[in-house]
Amino acid sequence: MSHPLPAVALRHGLRLFSLLFLLVPVLASARDDGGYRLPSPELQAIVDAPRAPALLPSPRRDLAALTRIPPLPSIAEVAQPELKLAGMRINPRTWSASRFSFASDLWLMELASGQERRIQGLPEPLRLAELEWSPDQKYLAFTREDAAAGTVELWLVDVAAGRARRLLQRPLNTIAGRGFAWLPDSRRLLVRLRPRGQGEPPKDDGIPTGPNVQQTGATGVVRGVRTYQDLLRSEAHARLFAHYLTSQLAVVGVDGKGAEAGGPDLWLEASVSPDGRHLLTTRLERPFSFLVPYYYFPRRIEVRALDGRLEHEVAALPLVEGLPTGNDAVPAGVRAVAWREDAPATLVWAEAQDGGDPAREAPVRDRVYMQAAPFDQPPRVLAELGSRYRGIAWARGDLALLTERWWKNRRVKVWRIAPDQPDTAPVLVQDRSYEDRYNDPGTPLTAPDAAGRQRLLVAADGESLFLRGQGASPEGDRPFLDRVNLRTGEKTRLFHSQAPYYEVPVALLDDEGRRALITRESPTEPANYYLRDLSDPAAQPVALTRFPHPTPQLKDVRKELIRYRRKDGVELTANLYLPPGYDPQRDGPLPTLMWAYPTEYKSAEAASQVTGSPYRFNAVSYWGPLPFLARGYAVVEGFSVPIVGEGEAEPNDTYIPQLVASAEAAIEEVVRRGVADRDRIAVGGHSYGAFMTANLLAHSRLFKAGIARSGAYNRTLTPFGFQSEERNYWQAQDVYLAMSPFNYADRIKDALLLIHGEDDNNPGTFPMQSERLFAAVKGLGGNARLVMLPRESHGYRARESIMHMLYETEAWLEQHLRQAPPAVTAD
Repeated sequence: MSHPLPAVALRHGLRLFSLLFLLVPVLASARDDGGYRLPSPELQAIVDAPRAPALLPSPRRDLAALTRIPPLPSIAEVAQPELKLAGMRINPRTWSASRFSFASDLWLMELASGQERRIQGLPEPLRLAELEWSPDQKYLAFTREDAAAGTVELWLVDVAAGRARRLLQRPLNTIAGRGFAWLPDSRRLLVRLRPRGQGEPPKDDGIPTGPNVQQTGATGVVRGVRTYQDLLRSEAHARLFAHYLTSQLAVVGVDGKGAEAGGPDLWLEASVSPDGRHLLTTRLERPFSFLVPYYYFPRRIEVRALDGRLEHEVAALPLVEGLPTGNDAVPAGVRAVAWREDAPATLVWAEAQDGGDPAREAPVRDRVYMQAAPFDQPPRVLAELGSRYRGIAWARGDLALLTERWWKNRRVKVWRIAPDQPDTAPVLVQDRSYEDRYNDPGTPLTAPDAAGRQRLLVAADGESLFLRGQGASPEGDRPFLDRVNLRTGEKTRLFHSQAPYYEVPVALLDDEGRRALITRESPTEPANYYLRDLSDPAAQPVALTRFPHPTPQLKDVRKELIRYRRKDGVELTANLYLPPGYDPQRDGPLPTLMWAYPTEYKSAEAASQVTGSPYRFNAVSYWGPLPFLARGYAVVEGFSVPIVGEGEAEPNDTYIPQLVASAEAAIEEVVRRGVADRDRIAVGGHSYGAFMTANLLAHSRLFKAGIARSGAYNRTLTPFGFQSEERNYWQAQDVYLAMSPFNYADRIKDALLLIHGEDDNNPGTFPMQSERLFAAVKGLGGNARLVMLPRESHGYRARESIMHMLYETEAWLEQHLRQAPPAVTAD
C-alpha cells in the first residue's frame, strides 16, 4: 500500500524518478549491440540442469528401457538447413522430420529389483530418435540419426545378450513417421527406406515459369480455413515436397534380410494388421494445395499384401480446403481408419452423416463401420452416434469401449459394445461433461498382447477393467487406480495418492492389480520410479531409481496452492512460489512475476474446480516463470483465467472483463498475503498466454510490465477461428475486434517485452503478429521491446536462444520491477 510522502521526500523521489527515466534509453541501447547474451549465473545453472531419464516398460512389464536426454542443442545445430513444406519441417540432409532432441544413452532395468544392465555396441554418438520393444521383448529397435553422414539408421538390441548392432546399411526415410514398426512375430519389421536412384532434389533456379494461381467458385458454402504456416507456395515447392516425402516400404528380418513391398510412393502412413498378413497404407496424391497442409491433400487409403500387392481400396479422398464452421466439423467421407486390435485383419472407420457440418440437424452424426478381410463382403455398421466418433478401446469379441464426444456442449459418452455380436445392444457406461474433472472416472488401462497390440487390460473374471485417473478434488489432484466390474458397476479402489506425496500409477505389473509401477514425488523430491504392493496398503513402496534433485540450490523453494474468488463468484486457484529463505514478516513484499494461460469453459462450476497439487515436485524449468525464484522474485504460476460462457452464451463474448477480473483477484490475494508489492508486479505468458498478457496491459493498469512470447495480437489475421473460438470473423466481428490487443495499442501504457521465434510454425502466431504490435506501440509512443530469435520455432530449441530469452526477461524485470521506484502518492 502506498503512503503519502513529505514534500521534500516527494521532490527527491520525483528527481530520482526523472534520472531513472533518462537512464532507460541508455540501459536499452547497452543491450542492443548484437549477439547472444547470457543471463545471470543463477539462471544459467537452471538451463544446464540435468534432465531425468525416461523409462519405457517392456511388453511383459518385467523390464524397462531407460534413455537419457542431454542438454540443449547449440544454435549451430538448430540452424542446419531446414525445408518448410506443406506444413512439415524437413531435414533435407538426413531425410527426416526436423528434430533436435536425441537420447545420448540407453540401458535396461529389471523392474523386480531395480538392477541396471548396460548395453554393449551402442554407436557413438548415440543420437537415439525412436525406440520400440518387439512384442516378445527379445529385441529393442531404435533409430539413430547420423548428422555427419546425413542418414537415419535402424539399430537392434538383443536384450538377452545386451548387445546392439546396426540392422540395415540402407538409410530410412522418417519424414512422415518413425520409419519402422514391428510385425507380430517379433522376427520382422516394416520399414520405410530411402528410395533407390532418387537422385538429387529438384533444382530451383529462382526464375519464375509463370504466376502461381488459385481460384474458387461461387459455391455459397462457408468453409473455415485456419491460418497455417509452412505451406507450399509454388510448383517448385511441390516438386521438392514430393521428392523428400517419397519412400520405399520393405519388410526386413532381424537378420537384416528382406524384400521391398511394391514401389516407391508418397507413403504417409503404413501399419501392419494384427495377424501380420496385411498392410493398411495411406499415400498422398496430387493436386497439392497452397492453402492447407499435407494432411488435407488428396489421399488413397488401401490394404496391401506384405509384398505390396493391392488387395482392397478403402477410400480415395479428395482435397479438403476448409471445413464447415465449428469445432465439431470434420471432413465428409471415410476418416479415422484403423485396424481392430483384437481381430486378425478387420478395418474400422467412421463417416459423418451430417456432411461433417455441426450446424446441420441430424439424428445420427457419425456412423462407425467394420469390415474384415478378405474385404469381399459389404462393411457392417458397428454403431450410430449422436456426436463425433473418438475411437475404440478393444478387448475381445464381446467387449470393447467406444467413445463419442461433442465439443459444443462438452459432453462425452462411452459405450460398451460387442463387436462380434451385432444383436447385442450397446450399453451406456459414461455420459458426462469432460470439463468436470472432479467426476472423471478415469481412463481404462491397456496392455500389449502377444502380437504387440494394445488391448484393454481385463481381470481374470472377464468383466473387470482397471481405470486410472488424475483424481481431481477440492484438495488438489490425487491420482488413483480403480478396478471396476462393468456388469455390476462395483468399484474397488486399488490405489489413491496420499499426502505428503504425489504418486502416479504408470503401469500394472500383473493382470489382477496386485503390483504397480508408480512415480513418486514431493515438493522437495523429484519424481522417481517405485514398486507398490497394492494388495498390502501398509507396505511401503520400493525405490527403483534415485534421480537427484536437478536444481539443489532451489530445493527449499516454498510452494502453496492458493484459493481465492473472482468478483463474479467463480472460485480460482494458483500456485504461489516463494524464494528459498524468504520470510514475509522479515523481508516484506517481493517483486512478483505472474504467469498464466486462459481456458474456456461452458460452466462456472467446472471453471471453479481446483487444478494441480500442492505435493508435486517444485520442478524449476527454464521454460516457464520459475527460474526467477533464483533471482529473488515471488512467482504466481498458472493463476486461473477461466473464460466462461454458460448456456447459449459463448465464452469469448465477455473475454476482456473475465480476463481482467481474474488478474485482479489473483493480485488482491497475493497482496493480501503480504508477499507481493502491488506496484512491482509483472505478467507473462507464451502463445495464448502472450495474447492474454497484451490484453491485460491494454485493458488495465494492474501490471508494471509484461512478457509476451510468441503470441497473436490481431485476430482479424486469424479470421476462421482461434484457440477454442469456433465462429469466424464475419459471424462475430465485435468479438474478434474486442479481443485484439492490436486495436488497443494506444492504451498499452506499461512496459511490454515481445519475444518471438522468426520461424514460428504454429497456426496463427505468425512472427508478423509481434512485429506489427511492436510497431503500433512504438508509433503511439509506448514502451516496448521486440526480440526476434533466429531459426526458432514456436517453442525455442537452441541453448543460445533459451539463454537469451532469460537474459531479456531478467533485464526487463530488473528494469521495470526491481529497480522501479515505489509509486508516489501526493499528499
